[in-house]
Amino acid sequence: MPSEITDIDKFVSMSGKAKKCLVKRSKDGVKLKLRTPNQLFTLKIESIRADEIIKKLQCEIKEIDKK
Repeated sequence: MPSEITDIDKFVSMSGKAKKCLVKRSKDGVKLKLRTPNQLFTLKIESIRADEIIKKLQCEIKEIDKK
């Protein structure tokens, strides 16, 4: 079961141990999904701040297309 994180700094620090980060963009904002060896963590943010946070992540980043 995924866990939602609200602290951006904690999410960025956890990205060092993650395998990959999935980025899903929508009209409402951006959802970042961080896959660690044991668990999936999510972070919902507004589109304006998303790019600066994505640049700070320390793992492989993959964009997910909307269907």
